[in-house]
Amino acid sequence: MSEALKGGCLCGAARFTAKPQKMEMDVCHCRMCQKWSGGVFMAVPCTEVTLEDETQFSRYVSSDWAERLFCKSCGSSLLWRMRDGSHAAVSMQGFDDPSRFAFTEEIFIDEKPETYRFADATRKMTGPEVVAAFAAGQDS
Repeated sequence: MSEALKGGCLCGAARFTAKPQKMEMDVCHCRMCQKWSGGVFMAVPCTEVTLEDETQFSRYVSSDWAERLFCKSCGSSLLWRMRDGSHAAVSMQGFDDPSRFAFTEEIFIDEKPETYRFADATRKMTGPEVVAAFAAGQDS
């Protein structure tokens, strides 16, 4: 596991500390992440996510099992997490130094629009494959 890293939103009001599981980032192409982030959600699976001042974060319960957190002042999308606390994905762009992460995986590849593609060779998983991995208790 990696060291705890700091990050925050565009305006600086919503700050967090999180421990990446690995120094790797994945991209989620699901339609919900597209609408939430305005594109793809570049996510770093993390443990021990601590919000410095919870009053600076707004929550949106996006499904029966997950919620999305964003800055209540500037709207920056910062965190997706399972409501039971079993998994969290922090916005790579939210970390103070996002250049530290390697791009390794694309998930919900079956929902990716045809209008773009990434040049990096990555592991690719469809929506059903991601759901099956979570159901089996594995990280994607």
